[in-house]
Amino acid sequence: MSTNELYLSSVKKQFLYYKTLGEKAMDQLEPEQLFTTTNEDTNSIATIVEHISGNMLSRWTDFLTTDGEKEWRNRDLEFAHNLLSKEEILNSWEKGWECLFTALNNLQPEQLSDIIYIRNEGHSVIEAINRQLAHYPYHIGQIVFYAKQLKTNDWESLSIPKNKSNHYNSGKFAQEKSIKNFTDEELRRLK
Repeated sequence: MSTNELYLSSVKKQFLYYKTLGEKAMDQLEPEQLFTTTNEDTNSIATIVEHISGNMLSRWTDFLTTDGEKEWRNRDLEFAHNLLSKEEILNSWEKGWECLFTALNNLQPEQLSDIIYIRNEGHSVIEAINRQLAHYPYHIGQIVFYAKQLKTNDWESLSIPKNKSNHYNSGKFAQEKSIKNFTDEELRRLK
Protein backbone atom coordinates (compact mmCIF):
# COMPACT_ATOMS: atom_id res chain seq x y z
CA MET A 1 0.00 0.00 0.00
CA SER A 2 1.36 3.41 -0.94
CA THR A 3 1.86 6.22 1.57
CA ASN A 4 -1.07 8.11 0.04
CA GLU A 5 -3.31 5.05 0.34
CA LEU A 6 -2.25 4.61 3.98
CA TYR A 7 -3.00 8.27 4.64
CA LEU A 8 -6.51 8.04 3.16
CA SER A 9 -7.24 4.87 5.08
CA SER A 10 -6.00 6.46 8.30
CA VAL A 11 -8.02 9.68 7.99
CA LYS A 12 -11.21 7.76 7.18
CA LYS A 13 -10.73 5.71 10.35
CA GLN A 14 -10.00 8.81 12.43
CA PHE A 15 -13.07 10.64 11.13
CA LEU A 16 -15.19 7.55 11.90
CA TYR A 17 -13.69 7.35 15.39
CA TYR A 18 -14.58 10.98 16.19
CA LYS A 19 -18.05 10.57 14.65
CA THR A 20 -18.58 7.59 16.96
CA LEU A 21 -17.38 9.54 20.02
CA GLY A 22 -19.88 12.30 19.31
CA GLU A 23 -22.70 9.80 18.87
CA LYS A 24 -21.84 7.89 22.03
CA ALA A 25 -21.78 11.15 24.01
CA MET A 26 -25.15 12.30 22.64
CA ASP A 27 -26.68 8.84 23.20
CA GLN A 28 -26.12 9.22 26.95
CA LEU A 29 -28.27 12.34 27.20
CA GLU A 30 -31.97 12.98 27.46
CA PRO A 31 -33.29 14.74 24.32
CA GLU A 32 -33.87 18.06 26.11
CA GLN A 33 -30.23 18.13 27.30
CA LEU A 34 -29.09 18.47 23.68
CA PHE A 35 -30.54 22.00 23.71
CA THR A 36 -29.03 23.16 27.02
CA THR A 37 -26.80 26.24 27.14
CA THR A 38 -25.11 27.68 30.20
CA ASN A 39 -25.27 31.31 29.06
CA GLU A 40 -25.89 33.44 25.97
CA ASP A 41 -22.34 32.96 24.69
CA THR A 42 -22.35 29.15 24.72
CA ASN A 43 -23.72 26.81 22.10
CA SER A 44 -25.90 23.83 22.83
CA ILE A 45 -24.92 20.44 21.51
CA ALA A 46 -27.70 20.87 18.93
CA THR A 47 -26.09 24.09 17.70
CA ILE A 48 -22.62 22.53 17.59
CA VAL A 49 -24.02 19.67 15.51
CA GLU A 50 -25.74 22.10 13.15
CA HIS A 51 -22.46 23.99 12.69
CA ILE A 52 -20.41 20.83 12.09
CA SER A 53 -22.94 19.59 9.56
CA GLY A 54 -23.11 22.94 7.78
CA ASN A 55 -19.34 23.04 7.56
CA MET A 56 -19.19 19.47 6.24
CA LEU A 57 -21.79 20.08 3.57
CA SER A 58 -19.97 23.21 2.43
CA ARG A 59 -16.46 21.77 2.52
CA TRP A 60 -17.12 18.31 1.09
CA THR A 61 -19.76 18.98 -1.60
CA ASP A 62 -17.91 19.06 -4.95
CA PHE A 63 -14.74 18.91 -2.87
CA LEU A 64 -12.25 18.98 -5.76
CA THR A 65 -14.06 21.41 -8.03
CA THR A 66 -15.64 24.25 -6.03
CA ASP A 67 -14.55 26.51 -3.19
CA GLY A 68 -15.12 24.87 0.19
CA GLU A 69 -17.05 27.90 1.43
CA LYS A 70 -20.12 27.53 -0.77
CA GLU A 71 -22.17 30.56 -1.79
CA TRP A 72 -25.30 28.84 -0.48
CA ARG A 73 -23.87 28.35 3.02
CA ASN A 74 -25.17 30.69 5.70
CA ARG A 75 -22.72 30.05 8.55
CA ASP A 76 -24.39 32.53 10.89
CA LEU A 77 -27.71 30.68 10.51
CA GLU A 78 -26.01 27.53 11.84
CA PHE A 79 -25.97 29.25 15.25
CA ALA A 80 -29.65 30.32 15.18
CA HIS A 81 -31.10 27.24 16.94
CA ASN A 82 -32.89 25.75 13.92
CA LEU A 83 -32.87 22.12 15.02
CA LEU A 84 -35.86 21.45 17.22
CA SER A 85 -35.77 17.72 18.02
CA LYS A 86 -33.28 14.95 18.67
CA GLU A 87 -34.35 13.40 15.37
CA GLU A 88 -33.51 16.62 13.48
CA ILE A 89 -30.13 16.78 15.25
CA LEU A 90 -29.24 13.21 14.30
CA ASN A 91 -30.46 13.70 10.71
CA SER A 92 -28.31 16.82 10.35
CA TRP A 93 -25.35 14.95 11.88
CA GLU A 94 -25.72 12.02 9.46
CA LYS A 95 -26.18 14.25 6.43
CA GLY A 96 -22.89 16.03 7.12
CA TRP A 97 -20.95 12.84 7.77
CA GLU A 98 -22.40 11.16 4.69
CA CYS A 99 -21.19 14.06 2.56
CA LEU A 100 -17.70 13.85 4.10
CA PHE A 101 -17.35 10.08 3.66
CA THR A 102 -18.71 10.17 0.10
CA ALA A 103 -16.05 12.74 -0.84
CA LEU A 104 -13.27 10.83 0.92
CA ASN A 105 -14.32 7.50 -0.61
CA ASN A 106 -14.22 9.05 -4.08
CA LEU A 107 -10.73 10.51 -3.62
CA GLN A 108 -7.88 8.82 -5.44
CA PRO A 109 -4.43 8.68 -3.78
CA GLU A 110 -2.86 10.63 -6.63
CA GLN A 111 -5.25 13.55 -5.96
CA LEU A 112 -3.82 14.32 -2.51
CA SER A 113 -1.44 16.94 -3.89
CA ASP A 114 -4.15 18.66 -5.97
CA ILE A 115 -5.03 22.21 -4.94
CA ILE A 116 -8.50 23.09 -3.70
CA TYR A 117 -9.75 26.39 -2.31
CA ILE A 118 -11.45 27.41 0.92
CA ARG A 119 -12.49 31.06 0.92
CA ASN A 120 -10.15 31.61 -2.05
CA GLU A 121 -7.13 30.26 -0.13
CA GLY A 122 -5.38 27.38 -1.84
CA HIS A 123 -4.79 24.15 0.06
CA SER A 124 -3.41 20.83 -1.05
CA VAL A 125 -6.04 18.13 -0.61
CA ILE A 126 -3.97 16.80 2.31
CA GLU A 127 -3.96 20.23 3.97
CA ALA A 128 -7.72 20.57 3.48
CA ILE A 129 -8.34 17.14 4.99
CA ASN A 130 -6.02 17.90 7.93
CA ARG A 131 -7.79 21.22 8.47
CA GLN A 132 -11.11 19.42 8.88
CA LEU A 133 -9.55 16.59 10.89
CA ALA A 134 -8.56 19.26 13.42
CA HIS A 135 -11.82 21.24 13.21
CA TYR A 136 -14.36 18.47 13.76
CA PRO A 137 -12.62 16.80 16.74
CA TYR A 138 -12.35 20.27 18.32
CA HIS A 139 -16.14 20.54 18.26
CA ILE A 140 -16.70 16.88 19.12
CA GLY A 141 -14.53 17.44 22.20
CA GLN A 142 -16.95 20.25 23.12
CA ILE A 143 -19.87 17.85 22.69
CA VAL A 144 -18.23 15.19 24.86
CA PHE A 145 -17.25 17.68 27.57
CA TYR A 146 -20.72 19.23 27.60
CA ALA A 147 -22.39 15.82 27.67
CA LYS A 148 -20.28 14.77 30.67
CA GLN A 149 -21.27 17.95 32.49
CA LEU A 150 -24.94 17.45 31.71
CA LYS A 151 -25.00 13.76 32.61
CA THR A 152 -23.52 14.41 36.09
CA ASN A 153 -23.48 10.71 37.08
CA ASP A 154 -23.49 7.30 35.45
CA TRP A 155 -21.33 8.60 32.61
CA GLU A 156 -20.10 5.77 30.40
CA SER A 157 -16.50 6.65 29.64
CA LEU A 158 -15.58 7.02 25.98
CA SER A 159 -11.86 6.62 26.60
CA ILE A 160 -9.75 5.09 29.36
CA PRO A 161 -11.91 5.38 32.50
CA LYS A 162 -10.63 7.42 35.42
CA ASN A 163 -8.16 5.47 37.58
CA LYS A 164 -8.00 2.63 35.04
CA SER A 165 -4.85 3.63 33.10
CA ASN A 166 -2.64 0.96 34.66
CA HIS A 167 -5.17 -1.77 33.85
CA TYR A 168 -5.56 -0.47 30.29
CA ASN A 169 -1.79 -0.22 29.75
CA SER A 170 -1.09 -3.69 31.17
CA GLY A 171 -3.53 -5.14 28.66
CA LYS A 172 -1.86 -3.25 25.81
CA PHE A 173 1.66 -4.28 26.81
CA ALA A 174 0.57 -7.91 27.22
CA GLN A 175 -0.06 -8.02 23.45
CA GLU A 176 2.53 -8.57 20.76
CA LYS A 177 3.82 -5.44 19.06
CA SER A 178 1.88 -4.78 15.90
CA ILE A 179 1.32 -2.09 13.32
CA LYS A 180 -2.30 -1.01 13.21
CA ASN A 181 -4.41 2.10 13.47
CA PHE A 182 -5.39 2.87 17.08
CA THR A 183 -8.97 3.42 15.93
CA ASP A 184 -9.45 -0.24 14.95
CA GLU A 185 -9.58 -1.42 18.55
CA GLU A 186 -11.22 1.75 19.89
CA LEU A 187 -14.11 1.52 17.43
CA ARG A 188 -14.70 -2.12 18.40
CA ARG A 189 -14.70 -1.12 22.07
CA LEU A 190 -17.16 1.74 21.53
CA LYS A 191 -19.73 -0.38 19.67
